[in-house]
Amino acid sequence: MNLDLEYAFWKSVLTGIAKPKVPIIPYIPQYRQPPSRMLKTVSAWEGIESILADLIEKFHIRTNRCLEFGVEFGYSTAALSSYFDSVIGVDTFRGDKHTRIEEDIYQTTVDRLSRFENIKLMRSNYQDWIKTDNSLYDLIHVDIIHTYADTYACGLWSALHSHCAIFHDTESFPAVKAAVSDISRRTGKKFYNFTECNGLGILV
Repeated sequence: MNLDLEYAFWKSVLTGIAKPKVPIIPYIPQYRQPPSRMLKTVSAWEGIESILADLIEKFHIRTNRCLEFGVEFGYSTAALSSYFDSVIGVDTFRGDKHTRIEEDIYQTTVDRLSRFENIKLMRSNYQDWIKTDNSLYDLIHVDIIHTYADTYACGLWSALHSHCAIFHDTESFPAVKAAVSDISRRTGKKFYNFTECNGLGILV
C-alpha cells in the first residue's frame, strides 16, 4: 500500500469525517473469461481483463466508444479493444513517479498495438485532453499518476462523460480510493470495488 504525503488526500480524509459515508459495494464477477486480445507483457492490470465481459454485461454498457487515460505498455488497451468498437488511449508515454518509467515508450507502444485497427493512441496529458473533449463515452478507464488531486480531476471529468468509469489501483493507493469515493459522492454514481489485481473502482 502506498501512502503519499499529499495535502489534497489528507484534506479529503479529514473533511470526509463529517460527510455521509459513501457505500463501497463489493464487485464480485459472476464469471470470468479472457478477452480475444491480450499482450504478452508484464502489467499490474493482469487479471482485470478477465472480468471485462462480466462488467459490461452487469452494467449494460454499450460497446461503441472507450477512452483510456494511462496506456503505458498497452496491456489494458489491447484488452479493452476486444470489446469496444473504438478505443482512444491517452498518455504522455514518459511515465510518472509511480511507474518509474524513465524512457520515452511512445513508439514502442505504437508498434506493439499497431495490429489492432480500432485503437488510436494520442500523446497528451489528461489535463490538456479534458479541456477540449466534450464527447460522451460508453466507458472510460483512468490509470494515471496515483495522487488524489490528479485522480479526482481526471476521474470527475470521466464520470461526467461516460456511462461507466473505472479506476485502477484502488487497493494499492488509498489516495485513488478516496478520490473515487469523493467523485461518487459528488456525482451520485454508485461505487463498486473489485479488490483483486491492485483494485478496480467502478462508478456507474
